Amino acid sequence: MLERIARKDFTVGIIGLGYVGLPLALEFVENGIKVVGFELDARKCEHLKAGTSYIKHIPTERIAAAAASGLLDATTDFDRLGEPDALLIAVPTPLDEHREPDLTPVVKATEQISTRLRKGQLVVLESTTYPGTVDEVMRPILEKASGLSAETDFWLAFSPEREDPNNPSYNTKTIPKVIGGHTPEASAIAKAVYDHVIVKTVMVSTTRAAEATKLLENIYRSVNIAMINELKMVFDRMGIDVWEVIEAAKTKPFGFQAFYPGPGLGGHCIPIDPFYLTWKAKEFDINTRFIELAGEINTAMPEYVVNRTMHALNEQMKAIKGSRVLLLGMAYKKNIDDMRESPSIKLVELLLKVGATVEYHDPFIPVYHDEHGADVHMHSVPLTPEMLRGYDAVLISTDHDEVDYAMVVKHSKLVVDTRNATKSVTSGRDKIFKA
Repeated sequence: MLERIARKDFTVGIIGLGYVGLPLALEFVENGIKVVGFELDARKCEHLKAGTSYIKHIPTERIAAAAASGLLDATTDFDRLGEPDALLIAVPTPLDEHREPDLTPVVKATEQISTRLRKGQLVVLESTTYPGTVDEVMRPILEKASGLSAETDFWLAFSPEREDPNNPSYNTKTIPKVIGGHTPEASAIAKAVYDHVIVKTVMVSTTRAAEATKLLENIYRSVNIAMINELKMVFDRMGIDVWEVIEAAKTKPFGFQAFYPGPGLGGHCIPIDPFYLTWKAKEFDINTRFIELAGEINTAMPEYVVNRTMHALNEQMKAIKGSRVLLLGMAYKKNIDDMRESPSIKLVELLLKVGATVEYHDPFIPVYHDEHGADVHMHSVPLTPEMLRGYDAVLISTDHDEVDYAMVVKHSKLVVDTRNATKSVTSGRDKIFKA
C-alpha cells in the first residue's frame, strides 16, 4: 500500500463535500490523485460535474479544472464506497437540542462504510469530536458489520480538519495536519496519503491524542474570546474603548496574543467543539468549569448587543419596539457565505422578540431562512443612501470588506458597531455606538 501511495496509484474517497471535504478533494485532484466524493446533496454533485462552485471562496475556475481533469467524481451512490483505497469522513458534528454531542452524521457515514469495507482500506475521520470517538464508536461499527479487524485487516485513523474559510494567509495545503492512527501501521498509511497534499504532517501517538488536539485548539480560542468579550462589557461600563486597549496591548512583543470581541461566536467549530469535551469529561467525574463559563459568556453576547442597541436608541428618544433595524452581515465572519452558528441568527431572533422590524444586508447571503423553528424568511436588501435613511438603527454584526462604512455612517441615523468596522470613519462619529 505504501508503494502504491508513493506512486499515486490509489483512489481517495471523501464523504461530505462541504467547507472541509471539497477543498481537500481539490488538493488531491490537483496533485494527480483520483477522488470520488460522496454526498447526500445531489445538487452539489451536479455542480461539480458541471464544473461550477457552490462555495463563495472556492473559485469556479478551480472546480472546472478539476472536473476537466477526469480525476474528480462526485456521487450520491454510497454503494461505491468499496472503490476508494482511502476513505476520509468530513461530515458535521453538531450539538443536539440539549447542547450535547450529536454524532448521527458520523455514525451514519460509518455504517455506510461498514457494509462495504474491504481489506486494505484506510478510514480516517476528520470531523471534530470528543476523545474516544474513533475507538469507542466507529471501530465497533466497522468491525461488527464487516467482520474485519482494525488491528490486521484495515487501517483506522483520526486527522482533524483545520479549515479556516477564506483565510488569506493559510489554506488546506499550507496548514499542518495532525494524524493519530489506531495502530502504528494506520498512522504510517494515513501520513503517506496526506503527505501528497499537505505541507507538513504532525504525528501523535493515538487517535485520542489527535481528537484532543483539535479540541484544545478551539477551546483555547473560545476561552480567550470569552475573556475579551467580558472585558468589553467591563470597559464599556467604565467608558473605555476595548479596541483601543487591544491595539495598545498588541505592541508588547511577547506574552500577549490579541483576541477580539464580537456579537457572539459563529462557525462550526468554536461555538460547538468545547462542549464535546465538557460532555465527555463528565464520564470521568470532572466538571469543566472554565470551558462552560466561556461558553456562557460567548452565548450571552447577542443579548448584550441587543440591550446595547436598545440603550443607543433610548439615547435618541426612541424605543426598540417599532424601530426599523438593519443588520449588516448574516455570515459568521467577514467575506464568506457561511452562516453556520452565526450570531446574526440569534440577533434577528432577539430583535424580533422585542418588537423591532428587522431587515438585513449581506453581499454573500442573498436569502435567509431560519432553521431554528422561527418562521423567518428574509432577502438581503440593497445598501443605498436612500435605504439607510429609512432605518432607526444599523447594527454591524459582520464586517464584510465590500461594505462602504463611511457611506453607512454618513446616511444612517445611528450605527451600532460590534466589530470596530467603523474605526477608520472620521466623519459622523457622533452617530456611532460601540457594542
